[in-house]
Amino acid sequence: MNVSPPAVSVSELHKTLGRTHALRGLELSVPAGTVHGFLGPNGAGKSTTIRILLGLIRRDSGSVRVLGGDPISDALEIHRRTAYVPGDVAFWPGLTGGETLDVIARIRGGFDEQRRDELIERFALDPSKKTSAYSKGNRQKVALIGAFAADADLLILDEPTTGLDPLMYAVFAECVRAAAGRGATILLSSHILSEVEQLCEATTIIRAGRTVQSGTLAELRHLARTHVTARTVHSPDALASADGVTNVTVVSEGGGYRLTCDAEPEALPAITAALSRAGVRELVCTPPTLEDLFLTYYANEDEAAAPAKESARR
Repeated sequence: MNVSPPAVSVSELHKTLGRTHALRGLELSVPAGTVHGFLGPNGAGKSTTIRILLGLIRRDSGSVRVLGGDPISDALEIHRRTAYVPGDVAFWPGLTGGETLDVIARIRGGFDEQRRDELIERFALDPSKKTSAYSKGNRQKVALIGAFAADADLLILDEPTTGLDPLMYAVFAECVRAAAGRGATILLSSHILSEVEQLCEATTIIRAGRTVQSGTLAELRHLARTHVTARTVHSPDALASADGVTNVTVVSEGGGYRLTCDAEPEALPAITAALSRAGVRELVCTPPTLEDLFLTYYANEDEAAAPAKESARR
């Protein structure tokens, strides 16, 4: 069976900017034809990574392949097949939105004209206005239309919904799904966790230039706690000492008992058994969200870094 190589493959990537070691052995793999989230706080190295993927800056060391090529030596071919939308765009102020799209189309070697016209209508863009008169949101619409109207194999979207209202975000989400449906690969860098959770099949979380964790949301959820709420006839006090169960609260309520706790995945069978013995009346298990996972990883990183920082001060 033939397995397609990743659309984006990064290994042991290092980059220093001035005195800052921006990337410290970063790992990133984006399978072809998928929507992949790229998460991290400001300063984590997301934009530096994207600039290297686009060949705008050179890496210090490490391996980088984009659509099978090197971002520097194969830049022309990669750019022909790639559409990029940054979080803040600037256009030629003397051109209208429609003229700007015409320029982008000529640079790219053409657009699907019908798709472009449909996108202009769906994003509610007035193409007759000069870009200098556009709001930030309307400038963002021009960039998104230019990206989605192209038959790009790879879309690199770096905080692409900045300035969009909720209605336009819904259109953006539909366009991402449509592009993926055509077989395009999308790398979506965002700090909006719900956006990544809604659109992405897998996610890479980075911090301080390193990959913290990568995988599908289902895979990552196994690494975080599930929140459990239950109502029982008898008190399930025994759960307070159960392995893998934390933050246990049991209160008498309405002739029975109300339990809340957080549980490791492997503890869930024991919890359901204990609740059954206590006469469970109601049970709700809430899986961790991407925000929970994100905060868990960063809390763990802070705890791990604390001894090293303390040692360095001594």
